Amino acid sequence: MLGEYPIQGHGAAEIAASVERAVGAGELEPGQPLPPMRELATRLGVNPNTVAAAYRTLRERGVIETAGRRGSRIRPKPATTGREKIRVAVPEGVRDMADGNPDTALLPSLAEAFAAAAALSDREPVLYGHDPVEPELARLARAALDADGVPDGPIAVASGSLDAVERVLTAHLKPGDQVGVEDPGWGSALDLVPALGLRTVPVGVDDEGPRPDDVRRALESGVRALIVTDRAQNPTGAALTAPRARALRSLLREYPETLLIEDDHGHGIVDVPLHPLAGVTHHWVFVRSVAKAWGPDLRLAAFTGDAVTLDRVRGRQRLGPGWVSRLVQRAVVRLWSDGAVDPREVAASYGARRDALIEALAARGVTAYGRSGMNVWVPVPDETGAVARLLHAGWAVSPGARFRLNAPPGIRITISTLTREETGELADAVAAAMGPTPVRTYV
Repeated sequence: MLGEYPIQGHGAAEIAASVERAVGAGELEPGQPLPPMRELATRLGVNPNTVAAAYRTLRERGVIETAGRRGSRIRPKPATTGREKIRVAVPEGVRDMADGNPDTALLPSLAEAFAAAAALSDREPVLYGHDPVEPELARLARAALDADGVPDGPIAVASGSLDAVERVLTAHLKPGDQVGVEDPGWGSALDLVPALGLRTVPVGVDDEGPRPDDVRRALESGVRALIVTDRAQNPTGAALTAPRARALRSLLREYPETLLIEDDHGHGIVDVPLHPLAGVTHHWVFVRSVAKAWGPDLRLAAFTGDAVTLDRVRGRQRLGPGWVSRLVQRAVVRLWSDGAVDPREVAASYGARRDALIEALAARGVTAYGRSGMNVWVPVPDETGAVARLLHAGWAVSPGARFRLNAPPGIRITISTLTREETGELADAVAAAMGPTPVRTYV
């Protein structure tokens, strides 16, 4: 019981930390109410303003939410715990189709690239005050963006897509601002937004990307930013089509002050064309990570955007980490220059596995989705039951709760290492786990 938990502290920071520790330890559960501020202040012997300041800090950190006279309570998915805890433990002998990782057989060897980068760094060491972006990386990244129709803009480098998204959001927004997010969507982004003290506004997704009606409702509700995945959307595999991109551009033109963030993490592993939205609003950023095609541990994303946004992000970056290691940047340049990854070959490999599973499921009366990328999304009537039955059958899949706000239940299956021989067996297991009534849509 909440009343039995001894929230401690005499200052606002101590009280907030005490609540966060309790949430992280599971002693305060999602949805539990917190004591009224005056009541807690009396119990702790502090001024009510001190408790009010602690609660404000917790709201800004995405730990609690306040609903007027109903008081404050722990968020249903507090940023302290995050969606990473909504995972299935994979016992020995169970096939892991839940991890979201690329096929390591399709990733390039990094040894030669880093050896070449190290040799270059010995000859031309990077020191304080040097340019934070490797010139050749900026040139190659800009050329690829030009080829895909992304508007001109400076190039910056972050430690992965999520790092770039966080830096862009904090460059423009303040706690309490609303952000439109895809639902279902990338679990890490759904955690990040409330962790920054921002409020998520769910935007429904179908095979062609964010649904225009939902985007319009979000814009009309006053969202300050909109995050869109162009291709290989996680978890549904959605990809923006040309008609959908035109519809979204038309909507965004009516709200030019909206901060638009596009995530093209699927670059290098997809075979569908890019239809960028970038440039339709005053402030925009377009992000490309190397994680899926060249290696997650490279921790590098190149991004571009309007001059004001990029200037703010780079200025703040200088005051923190300074820059992303140019040794890593030089290794990525070598990988790109050597053609270490054939995007068409990688996309074809993932596409064949994805299509085979979707077709096998369809043959068993199960509808699944996945236009691009490494994942297949399967709507289910009972998410917990489906995950448990699949685990019992020897298959670990991701619970859809990791990726949902208001969207109906589903499961995510990562097909990156699925073999032809396994496809039918997995489809049989999914069909058996569905229960009596298959679900036909995820929107």
